[in-house]
Amino acid sequence: MDRALLQQRLAERAEAGYRAGQVWEWAARGAAGYREMTNIPTSLRAQLEQEVPFSTLDLVQEAKARDGTVKALFRTGDGHPVEAVLMRYRDGRRSVCVSSQSGCPLTCAFCATGQMRFGRNLTASEIVDQALHFRRIEPVDHAVFMGMGEPMLNLDSVLEAARALPDVGITWRRTTISTVGWLPGLRRFVDEVEEPIRLAFSLHAPTDELRSQLMPVNERYPLADVIAECARYFARRRRKVFVEYVMLRGVNDRVEQARALAELLDPKVFKVNLIPYNPTGMYDGSTSKAIAAFKAALDRARLPATVRLTRGRDIQAACGQLAAVSAG
Repeated sequence: MDRALLQQRLAERAEAGYRAGQVWEWAARGAAGYREMTNIPTSLRAQLEQEVPFSTLDLVQEAKARDGTVKALFRTGDGHPVEAVLMRYRDGRRSVCVSSQSGCPLTCAFCATGQMRFGRNLTASEIVDQALHFRRIEPVDHAVFMGMGEPMLNLDSVLEAARALPDVGITWRRTTISTVGWLPGLRRFVDEVEEPIRLAFSLHAPTDELRSQLMPVNERYPLADVIAECARYFARRRRKVFVEYVMLRGVNDRVEQARALAELLDPKVFKVNLIPYNPTGMYDGSTSKAIAAFKAALDRARLPATVRLTRGRDIQAACGQLAAVSAG
């Protein structure tokens, strides 16, 4: 919902100031439309239906995986594709993975999003509407900005969206914003954000040479600079930074590379999530044996590490697979 447009239309009608809050409260707790808003006059609801679309996104397609994961393909009002994912866990968690851009301009070699055409930054309303779509299905309690796009390239809209999520049921402590290391936005995030929002760093290689091959952004902002900024985040927040490390067979999954990663990262500052590679046609994923050996090397170095559970792979909803391709 475009809340700025909502407030504008209400002001033009000389409605009471609290009406915008009423509408947003209904939307944030999962209302399917204006007709459910029983404490708002019928005539006003009808007018809003005509003048303020209930969502800034149009649902194109929805796919459901065997593990319960749901992926939604949307289009913005000007036709740009956007994907978002609802992940269901056995412990009851319901996490939404939202996109901050349509496509991504940073072209990481292993990521399907980087292979599609970049559209534009999404507005805060377009980001929140991804979460609201799934909130209309069931309550949600976690959010990760790990979908399409680089959040730090669209930081103002990302933060505006993140600051609205507690109304939807997702606290700041259960919200994580990821970055490939776009330093201008990361520095602003460290300096300006007071809310206890978590930070994740997409690393994927223990050396500048390899990382630059996989992620062109590293040529501009090398590892030492990004890691220093992550350390500054920890110093200010006393909260660990999650490191995302996708496991690519024969590329970044050798035991000696695990040792190099352990030398690079301070275990007081970082926690590593090892991500089994989800095929996008560019690389092969590491074997289970290689992943186990890699993790064992990190364990011996006392660098906290877990192997992430892959979800939604059969519907191309897993990490690195979002490319806004309709099956129809």
